[in-house]
Amino acid sequence: MDKIKLPERATWQDLLKRPTLTYEDLEASARQIFKEVERTGDKAVQKYTQLFDGTRVEATAVSASEIRESAKLVSEELKKAIQTAKANIEKFHTAQKSPQRVVETSPGVRCWMEKRPIQKVGLYIPGGSAPLFSTLLMLAVPASIAGCKEIVVCTPPNAQGKIHPAILFAANLCGVTQIHKVGGMQAIAALTFGTASIPAVYKIFGPGNQFVTVAKQLATQYGVAIDMPAGPSELLVFADELANPRFVASDLLSQAEHGPDSQVILVTTSESLLDQVAVEIDIQLATLPRKSIAEKAMAHSKMILIDGIETALDMINEYGPEHLIIISEDEPFFIDGVQNAGSIFLGNYTPESAGDYASGTNHTLPTNGYTRQYSGVNLDSFQKSITFQRISKEGLMKLGPTIEVMAMNEGLEAHKNAVSYRLEALNNKTKV
Repeated sequence: MDKIKLPERATWQDLLKRPTLTYEDLEASARQIFKEVERTGDKAVQKYTQLFDGTRVEATAVSASEIRESAKLVSEELKKAIQTAKANIEKFHTAQKSPQRVVETSPGVRCWMEKRPIQKVGLYIPGGSAPLFSTLLMLAVPASIAGCKEIVVCTPPNAQGKIHPAILFAANLCGVTQIHKVGGMQAIAALTFGTASIPAVYKIFGPGNQFVTVAKQLATQYGVAIDMPAGPSELLVFADELANPRFVASDLLSQAEHGPDSQVILVTTSESLLDQVAVEIDIQLATLPRKSIAEKAMAHSKMILIDGIETALDMINEYGPEHLIIISEDEPFFIDGVQNAGSIFLGNYTPESAGDYASGTNHTLPTNGYTRQYSGVNLDSFQKSITFQRISKEGLMKLGPTIEVMAMNEGLEAHKNAVSYRLEALNNKTKV
């Protein structure tokens, strides 16, 4: 993990560069897979599952018997943990429901907005080296609260062609309607076009590696919406003398172990803390089961010493991290000043792992700097807003002339007539 001290602002762009490939680097592969899935459906899905996951899956759909059997393979301790996390996620996302509010914009003109669920959603659950049943909860719980009718899950199978039982248990707990043993770009393509086995959906959710992220972006070119570009995990920690170096090191490693293309950054005003964290990382890394993965991520991660909290804030907003931990005596300064971050964790006793699993906030967040324009997944992600309006006779009499003038000056005579004929009827007291 490189140590950089007091870098010039002119170097920040290169310093904060992500290790992931660009869309252009992977576009050709994605388009090839999409074309094959569009043309041959399940046959192409099966081909790429065998190629990328090393297993042949004859039928992608998980059966009811497999789901029942999976419950027996999950320990009671894990079941209880999943249920606790689900309850907290439900509580936080249910609180995001907004009451309907009717606004009278002018006398006799009443407008309001109602929300409707997106009827068909696809949830992508990474499964590779770590079965992310937590992601299943993060996506299926708000989808269920929103009232989505079809909730289709795709997740890669293991070498035996099976899905981790905890994922199946969580899916069943959350009311998922279909689960399919397929991952990678081929899963996103299947959810985009539909196959004989996998239904097409209206919107695709979920994080993934850089290949899945590019596939999701390509899906938008075929009329399918996505939650956001959510690729390899990343974390930035700002810490000063208030921070416990052991805690900081553990947070950095917790994201580094996600994958070799993850990135973690420590920004600090304390050279002493920087050195202490470096020592702690070496100690903790030595005993991690996923040491080799974390080491690869740490190779393109950074520890940066800066000259003050104003510089730190500028660097945070420049990077726009997926996850941001603030451990500082100047916490209010950062709370007020951070503009670009997916989810923020405050204080020594708020590990990023809490948001990953069970505090209740959603861990499906924009990465690669997309926090500048995207929010993380929330209840609204699974809903559409429809506006309504009702205008009384009196309301049209008052507002109508304004509409007529505007339509006439845009040269849209039929627009004007749609009002004028009604005003004429009202002025003549014609019954309608």
